[in-house]
Amino acid sequence: QVQLVESGGGSVQPGGSLRLSCTTSEYIVARRRLTWFRSASGENREGVASVFQGRAIYYADSVKGRFTISQDSAKNTMYLQMNNMKPEDTAMYYCATRDISAANWADDHSYGYWGQGTQVTVSS
Repeated sequence: QVQLVESGGGSVQPGGSLRLSCTTSEYIVARRRLTWFRSASGENREGVASVFQGRAIYYADSVKGRFTISQDSAKNTMYLQMNNMKPEDTAMYYCATRDISAANWADDHSYGYWGQGTQVTVSS
């Protein structure tokens, strides 16, 4: 059974920083793509950043230069460091993984395993 547990959400002022964590199993970290999605509306999920085996990293254009995705294999954890945050970053953030797939990294329908989500609010 695949488990993904997010943490690190909260409230921050514009220009501030937060770091999200997603803890899972050693197998998932080593062998599967891990991706952060967010949903502001509760419906559409936007791909934010993705990593596979510490490489093959992708970012949404809206977060390039501000967000950094990373992995710590020793802790079986993926991180999303968010800097220079903006009000439009406000959303529920989800960690997701999938079985081997050729689909685009940001295609949320290709992901079969999701965490419970952590809320991020950027407001003055």
